[in-house]
Amino acid sequence: MRFKEKHVLVTGGARGIGFEIARQFASEGAAVSIFDFNEENLDKAGKLIPNAKTYSVDVSNKKQVFSTVDIVDAVKPIDILINNAGIAEETPFLEIEEENWKRILDINLTGMFFVAQAVCRKMVMRKKGVVVNMASKNGLDGEFGYAHYNASKGGVVMLTKTMALELGHLGIRVNAVCPGYIQTPMSMEIDSPEFTQKFVDTFIPLERAGIVEDVAPAFLFLASDESSFMTGQIMVLDGGQLAGQKPAKDLLDRMKKSF
Repeated sequence: MRFKEKHVLVTGGARGIGFEIARQFASEGAAVSIFDFNEENLDKAGKLIPNAKTYSVDVSNKKQVFSTVDIVDAVKPIDILINNAGIAEETPFLEIEEENWKRILDINLTGMFFVAQAVCRKMVMRKKGVVVNMASKNGLDGEFGYAHYNASKGGVVMLTKTMALELGHLGIRVNAVCPGYIQTPMSMEIDSPEFTQKFVDTFIPLERAGIVEDVAPAFLFLASDESSFMTGQIMVLDGGQLAGQKPAKDLLDRMKKSF
C-alpha cells in the first residue's frame, strides 16, 4: 500500500472527484480527513469510506479553515493535501453579478489559498509534504459562459507554480491536475445528456466524457514517491481536447472506414 501511515486531507471530498480521490487514498492505506460544507454529503462519505474523519468547513472562511487545520494536524500530522474544493456555474460574461463572481473566486481560488497556507505552515515545520491542487482545463483554455470559473482556475495554475518555487527548498512539492470534461454530480446539474454528447462529438478526440475514476489516480501518482522529482507541474487529463481542433464528423467517419 503506497500510503500506509500517511495522513491525507481532501477538501471538497464528500462527493464527485473529491470523494473518489479520498476513497482511493483510503484503499491504499492512508488515514483520510475530508473537508466539505455539505453536511449531508459528509455524512454519506463518512459511512462509505472506512475510518475517514469528516469536518464541516467552508474553505472561503479563513478563520474556520485555520482553526480546523490546527485540529486535524494535531490528531495526526498532515502529509498530503489534496486541494480540491470548488464550484462552477454557467453565466455569460455580461450577465455575471458581482456576488456570483466573488462566490466562485472565494471558493475556487481564495479558499484554495487559505487551505494551502494553513497546511503548508505545518508542513514547513517538518520540512516535508505534498500538495496537489485541483485546477482545470479551463484554467489553460477559456470556455464560453464560464469567465468567473475560468479566471479562478487560471489563478490556481499560477498559484501552484509559485508555491512550487517558494516551497521546494523547504521539502514541499506542489503540482496541479487539470481535468477536462468530467461527468460528476456538479457537471450533471449544469449540463443535459444531449449537451454532453454534443460536446464530446465536437471537442474530445477520445470520443467520451471523462469519469471520476479517470482523474483520481493522477492525484495519487502526484502524491506518491513515484513523482518525487516533480513539482510545479500541471497535469492535463482532457481526452485530447487541448491537443488541437478535432476533425469534423464526416472526416472522422471517412477515416474510420479506411481501417
